[in-house]
Amino acid sequence: MKSIYLDYAATTPLDPEVFEVMKIYFLDKFGNASSIHRYGQIAKAALEESRLSIAKLIGAKPGEFYFVSGGTEANNFAIKGAALNAFRLGKNHIVTSEIEHHAVLDCCAYLESNGFEVTYLKVDSSGVVNPESVEKAIKKNTCLISIMLVNNEIGTINPIKDIGEIAKRHKIIFHTDAVQAFGKIPINVEELNVDLLSISAHKIYGPKGIGAIYIRNGVELEKIVHGGGQEKGRRAGTENVPSAVGFAKAAEKAIQNMKFENQRLLNLKLNFKQKICNLFPFVLFNGIESKSVPHILNISFDSSKIKIDGEALLLNLDLNGIAVSAGSACTSGSIKPSHVILSIGRDLDTAKSTIRFSFGKFTEAEDLDYVLMVMKEVVERIGIVL
Repeated sequence: MKSIYLDYAATTPLDPEVFEVMKIYFLDKFGNASSIHRYGQIAKAALEESRLSIAKLIGAKPGEFYFVSGGTEANNFAIKGAALNAFRLGKNHIVTSEIEHHAVLDCCAYLESNGFEVTYLKVDSSGVVNPESVEKAIKKNTCLISIMLVNNEIGTINPIKDIGEIAKRHKIIFHTDAVQAFGKIPINVEELNVDLLSISAHKIYGPKGIGAIYIRNGVELEKIVHGGGQEKGRRAGTENVPSAVGFAKAAEKAIQNMKFENQRLLNLKLNFKQKICNLFPFVLFNGIESKSVPHILNISFDSSKIKIDGEALLLNLDLNGIAVSAGSACTSGSIKPSHVILSIGRDLDTAKSTIRFSFGKFTEAEDLDYVLMVMKEVVERIGIVL
């Protein structure tokens, strides 16, 4: 049986070259970067070199770039940190969207239970946030706007630069979750007009357990991890030097290969999409091609034309060696329709039949042909055409 991984938006395998540069910092150069002796200083130098390397890739200064444990912590730090700092100044309103990752939505829900007001903006049928709706939602007590750059389920790209201009004009802190965007599309924090930005290593063939947050100079955040004075006193905890080094290597490779890999993946995606259209006339495509990243293709089976159990489809594909997702991996343990798919206007039954394919550097055309063959057999077996 073939084994085909099409869930790169959930996580990616560690690049062997990345693993190689990390190994020495587990074994020989194992010092604590906060120690003043030689072992510590060697580790500190590697940490700062990695910080500089990644910061440059997003147009940031090294002093604006902080390592954390991943995208979830980066989002928590940005949202809770900005909100709690603003609360002391009497501002307690947050603007976000309905299609954010749960790392953002759950932060907002937590803050709502602690005296904050949150406006959840609707999106259009392609999953894009309208900048005008952001401006209309702003109040006198608005302290933060948080809109994701690329949606992790349907791949749509939001007009972050335009939203950032609005935030800047109203002097409101602006955060974007760029976890699904970093290494996939060009990112420059100055051009995007963002004050806070979250990224993660494991989406770009780097190690799990490390991410980073960009904090524009002058932006104050309340600390959410207390302890030592690491990361310039903003985020306590012994620095994960091996993973920081791996993150920098993975980021460097991702940016170097971005143009070629994006074109390759786009060609695969468009060909795959056309073949799906030919085989399954009852499939709906979520998102819009002109405003999406090349590595994500999200489909739903139209419930007015076919009755199909999305979970059964997912499991049958897995039994045939095909790994795909029903949406975000962070919610895969709970069998419920995606909030993103519902937000773009799909009905409940259609949303329950949603599959996300996400491609990566090991995806080949023959793999996708095999997926289509298996899907055809499974859909004919478990689907009921209406």
